[in-house]
Amino acid sequence: MFPLPVLDSHAPPVRVMALHALAYCRRLFYLEEVEQIRVADDRVFAGRQLHAALEADEDGEAARVELTSDTLGLTGVVDCLRRRDGSYLPYEHKRGKPARAPDNTPEPWPSDRLQVVAYAVLLEDAFGQPIPEGRIRYHAANVTVRVPIDDRARADLRAAIDDARQLRESVDRPPITANDRLCARCSLAPICLPEEVRHDRDPERDPVRLFPPDRDGVTLHVVAQGAQVGITGDTIVIRPREGPETKHPARGVEGVLLHGFCQISTQAIRKCVEHGIGVHWLTTSGHHTASVVPTAGQVQRRIRQYRALTDEPTCLRLARQLALAKVEGQYRYLMRASRGDDEARSEIQASLGAIQPLLHQIPGAADRDSLRGMEGMAAVHYFAALRQLLGPQVPEDLRSDGRSRRPPKDRFNALLSYGYGLVHTAVMRAVLASGLEPALGFFHTPRSAAYPLVLDLMELFRVTLWDMPLVGSLNRGQWDPDADFAVTRVKVWLSDGGRKKAIGLFEDRLQETWKHPVLNYSLSYARAIELEARLLEKEWTGEPGLFARARLR
Repeated sequence: MFPLPVLDSHAPPVRVMALHALAYCRRLFYLEEVEQIRVADDRVFAGRQLHAALEADEDGEAARVELTSDTLGLTGVVDCLRRRDGSYLPYEHKRGKPARAPDNTPEPWPSDRLQVVAYAVLLEDAFGQPIPEGRIRYHAANVTVRVPIDDRARADLRAAIDDARQLRESVDRPPITANDRLCARCSLAPICLPEEVRHDRDPERDPVRLFPPDRDGVTLHVVAQGAQVGITGDTIVIRPREGPETKHPARGVEGVLLHGFCQISTQAIRKCVEHGIGVHWLTTSGHHTASVVPTAGQVQRRIRQYRALTDEPTCLRLARQLALAKVEGQYRYLMRASRGDDEARSEIQASLGAIQPLLHQIPGAADRDSLRGMEGMAAVHYFAALRQLLGPQVPEDLRSDGRSRRPPKDRFNALLSYGYGLVHTAVMRAVLASGLEPALGFFHTPRSAAYPLVLDLMELFRVTLWDMPLVGSLNRGQWDPDADFAVTRVKVWLSDGGRKKAIGLFEDRLQETWKHPVLNYSLSYARAIELEARLLEKEWTGEPGLFARARLR
């Protein structure tokens, strides 16, 4: 018999593949099975191809048998089921090589052993007869390893199932594994960030690069008013009112952004969700209005976030880190942009002198209201200086006397506002991809339709993602005061051509690489946003220390 505790009738059965992940790494199990985070990398696709090739068993015996036991609380699909000497034997196929015993004989990896033991016990429950062994075929070594289904194997399986059930009841992630070699082959390393945790604990240790350097796919901006987005098979099709349609394979798309009055079919939305592609709606002014993204498995992440961001000391600590990073970034940019130009430096010296003492006051701020006041004062002086960074070649029509929003009253402010809208959407995408709740922040207060957490994280990227490329583009004469803007007495906004130009400037910036000054590896700005969102989540999952530490050089 295989004794187990009484099962919760509402709890789903434990997947055998989840037990395989559990034996490999408890944190991997939690991310995949509890938080429902799954990434199919090249190794996963190769494994699927191997199993597909084995579907037609050459001996005519059963292949890929699905088994579920309510008694055991287990479910899984056996790669291959064969009958030998009057008994069924489960076969598991693996692409790689087996482990090696001290005498160099092949033996199963612990996770593979647990998997085939689970299949054997499921077979015993289904057929009511003992299963003496399971077998694992390691194709890279052309070796088959036998796994006895004995008392020890059953005890190991029972312990694993108990551990899996306990983890499913918890809202806290297990710590990263002590065996760093496991992380190098893990598809969830970019989400788990184990090397970044190890680096924070030991700053002398250079982290092994596991976080991807760039985005997984392209971003489709649909700007033409009246354009329609549809789907044909696995291909996203964009049909403008005028001009030819364009086609984009869904596997190569990371996000779809609809600007203004564009349409997307329900079939296309569903296909985007299936492929993990976020769909985001923006106004013609660049303001984010809505998003559709997959949301499965985010409960535990949001419970942890709520628990942390309803704690005032935690919020104050994070707000200090954020405000200091923002203001220091503004100060460093002004210093950098005026370096070697005595006239420009003298024009912004008053602003620099006003910002500098705030950098010393922010770390000791008594509360978040005080921090908001300091951050606001720094912003006033920063924007006053930002206007002075425009060279004499920039036309007067593209300059500004002050910061104006809702609505912008001049071309310079129209460019700032539209670009900040693009930054907002990029940060929103990263927040949603990380499974965080955008409405629950720690610095900005809830107001109107703006999401506090998105506004919080935006502060880290306004300067690098938009202010710097915008000032550079203005000084290079890339903007036409007439063709790129629509001007009225009360409002200025970008024309269709101006929006396309701004989107191109922004997307080019997202693709530029930047060396993280703390982690010492290079990544695109697009990936840097996601990394910062995931580092923020670590602040309340027992692994704090790296959020908002990056600085502009």
